[in-house]
Amino acid sequence: MTDDDSIERIVRYYGDAEEQSRLRQGWFQLEHARTRELILRHLPPAPATIIDAGGGAGAYACWLAALGHRVHLIDPSPKHVQQAQTASARLPDHSLASAEVGDARKLPYADNSADGLLLLGPLYHLVEREERLACLREAHRALRPGGVLWGAGISHFASLFDSLTHGFFDDPVFAPIVARDLEDGQHRNPTGNPLYFTDAFFHRPGELSREFLAAGFEILAVVAIEGPAWLARDFDRLWDDPAQRERLLAAVRKVEREPSVLGVSAHVMAIGRK
Repeated sequence: MTDDDSIERIVRYYGDAEEQSRLRQGWFQLEHARTRELILRHLPPAPATIIDAGGGAGAYACWLAALGHRVHLIDPSPKHVQQAQTASARLPDHSLASAEVGDARKLPYADNSADGLLLLGPLYHLVEREERLACLREAHRALRPGGVLWGAGISHFASLFDSLTHGFFDDPVFAPIVARDLEDGQHRNPTGNPLYFTDAFFHRPGELSREFLAAGFEILAVVAIEGPAWLARDFDRLWDDPAQRERLLAAVRKVEREPSVLGVSAHVMAIGRK
């Protein structure tokens, strides 16, 4: 199997999924809030040029554009690009600089042209290490010296914790999926059940940081995005209460760099500088 075969399956998966609304539901709201928070910590002043590679339906790209940045989005899914263009059109004073179908391994941007670059999906959907390194080297090429890269990975242990928390650990169809995840991080879903996701690579935190280093980046931080908070059994109740939501976020911030917590998070973010 080649990475291109996986990309075709991934594009089909997202063609059926509603990625546009995902970040407004359940614990994905925590992922959204924390990702924004981590971006803001290292975001250069506006107007900066930002590339959102694998930017989906534009949740982060349109947000950054509304903050006054020049944002270019690419994504392999035509559906996502169309959704991003529609979302951008609702922001006539802060529309995206561009939104087009593209591949994070072959960025259509000049050398040293961006101040910041987001990889909030490609690093787990490129299932082979050499393809991820190609993606990271492309990011390094496109960034100006001093430019910042934000890259997200799915935790090596995410499907184990998800199945234990949400009650499908004993599903005999899921058992071989989680077994392989724990063996080599290669997540495959032959069942057709979209709840079990699509082709991906699940990183250990050290693997993600070593890939950044191999592509020439200085590591600024490796942090848990959700920490253990995504496992809360009553997440919606906590999130809908402003005081409890802030307690939840404060707790995640306290432990975000704790090595023993990094693998518990659904996603881990590496932040690097060229």
